[in-house]
Amino acid sequence: MCGICGIIDLNSGQPDLIRNMVKALSHRGPDAEGLYEEGSISLAHRRLSIIDTSERANQPMHSADGRFTIVFNGEVYNFLEIKQQLPPRDWQSESDTEVVLAAYQHWGKDCVQQFNGMFALAIWDRVNEELFLARDRVGIKPLYYHFDRNHFAFASEVRALLTLPWIPKKIDQNALVNYLTYQTVYGTETLVKGVRLMGAGTRARLKLRDLASTGFSDEQTLGEEVYWVPGRQEEPWKGSPEEARKKIRSLLRKSVERRMISDVPLGAFLSGGIDSSAIVALMSEVSDQPVDTFSVIFEEKEFDESTYSEIIARRYNTRHHPILIRPQDLLDSLWDGLRAMDHPSGDGINSFVVSKVTRREGIKVALSGLGGDELFAGYPIFTQVKGIHQNRIWNIPYWARRMMAIAYLKVKSGRQAEKKTSILRLRSNQFSNIYPVYRTVYSLKEVASLIAGNGTQSGEYPVDYLKKVVEEAEAYYEGFISKTSYAEIKTYTHSVLLRDMDQMSMAHSLEARVPFFDHELLEMVFQLPDEVKWPRYPKSLLVESLGDLLPHELVHRNKMGFLFPWEQWLRNELKAFAEDRIRSLKERGLMDRCQVQRIWDEFSAGDGSWIWLHVWLLIVLEEWMQNNGF
Repeated sequence: MCGICGIIDLNSGQPDLIRNMVKALSHRGPDAEGLYEEGSISLAHRRLSIIDTSERANQPMHSADGRFTIVFNGEVYNFLEIKQQLPPRDWQSESDTEVVLAAYQHWGKDCVQQFNGMFALAIWDRVNEELFLARDRVGIKPLYYHFDRNHFAFASEVRALLTLPWIPKKIDQNALVNYLTYQTVYGTETLVKGVRLMGAGTRARLKLRDLASTGFSDEQTLGEEVYWVPGRQEEPWKGSPEEARKKIRSLLRKSVERRMISDVPLGAFLSGGIDSSAIVALMSEVSDQPVDTFSVIFEEKEFDESTYSEIIARRYNTRHHPILIRPQDLLDSLWDGLRAMDHPSGDGINSFVVSKVTRREGIKVALSGLGGDELFAGYPIFTQVKGIHQNRIWNIPYWARRMMAIAYLKVKSGRQAEKKTSILRLRSNQFSNIYPVYRTVYSLKEVASLIAGNGTQSGEYPVDYLKKVVEEAEAYYEGFISKTSYAEIKTYTHSVLLRDMDQMSMAHSLEARVPFFDHELLEMVFQLPDEVKWPRYPKSLLVESLGDLLPHELVHRNKMGFLFPWEQWLRNELKAFAEDRIRSLKERGLMDRCQVQRIWDEFSAGDGSWIWLHVWLLIVLEEWMQNNGF
């Protein structure tokens, strides 16, 4: 796990610029720094040593003939298997990086099809003057980039790109609407105008010779080629449900085993929920040593899950590290967590706190249960979307449903009422209509009132990317579970959970690995029909696939999740901080001053029209802009 960056400068290079970029990534790799500069190209790397911790595995790494140079972030877990498929050579290290470089030399752009892992990489071919870029299938590791007439630059984090003098610190208005609607920016856009995110499961090539005469065009894209789509299969599953359960267990066990390869101390996040407990159980099966597990516990019973994490720790004889967090500890961590936020998000602080305490115990690699909900229908949205689709309200004419919505809002208010009336106003019960309603934070009307008069088409949702995703889901799958899984992975999971996990774990130089997002497991689960995946009880398919690994009392309990008392804090302990950020945000002219103030005043007074997340999105945005010099 590392941080990478690079510049192609069609003018004379400026050596200090690449150094400024890599300095901004120092938290991602405290173990080594490397630079490569030749002509128009500059590459840099910060290393967190995980596999082959010797200097031989430092980057940028060069091929033996000097033709190819790689900077690589992430891990390819099956590198030893790939190594056996490559022509014999005099290997200079025991690292996966050298194998990735050799794989590119052997297979070219198709090397990514061989990789099982999480990665963002750049390989420079000095003979053909060509830069190859790629991201892993699910998009676990990020790669941001920017073009202008004379430059192309890429980096693991937005903050590294913001060190470059030719990138204006300007908010993209359409992305801002996206952020307010979905608590992040979906797809390949970011809040910074002109800075884009390379798509998950894509690869691209930039040929310098083709660009030398014409230059780059503003707002140019990489022209990414998609090499993988989550779970799109030509043939559905033809085995029995029992065969499916056996296959799931086998693939998940193999995924866990692959992700336990490490030359440094390794552990697991253990919340006491089904997903993290499943990972710990399988780690204990494949390991000949007790697993180190880490749980955040609370004195407040409504937040504490230590009873369940301790059940798993005792059952599998882990070296358990329960870490007591008090409210003041969380508040003290908040400021550092906000500074670590590379791109604004309505989430992320939870991941920051868990990563902080895990790294403090000397662990460099931690396995996470993230992904279990997306694959095995663990979120309420899975049953809600299908339930709405099957509801009898669709027998009522459209005009009558609109009248019902108007009448309902006269007697009911609050967020649930907004959701229900949004459903009533839909023209049909197609998945592509229903799903977006459940992922919105600010409604269409609220976004319009916040952004009005600031150069944005405030009368429409920013749904270009989301529309594409839900239409793909409709085309690829018949079952609502698979459709919802696909949409969740391509939107909320990719743009919130995975991005937050990367930036918040790497803020502490901790590598987080996600066995549920092994692409072989994903492909297999997506083949299954809804009747096999339908959650008769929480994540029933996963639980039954694991047999007796999970105790009954853990499976059949209420889902808690790791939540902070944000509503209480914003009205009390964080009130002065919140008011200051709201005041600063109003002065920027990005949003309607009166509407921003009204949201804050009504929330502070306890008006149920606004939840804490509405206010928090505004505060996080302002804090991020201040931290990054906007």
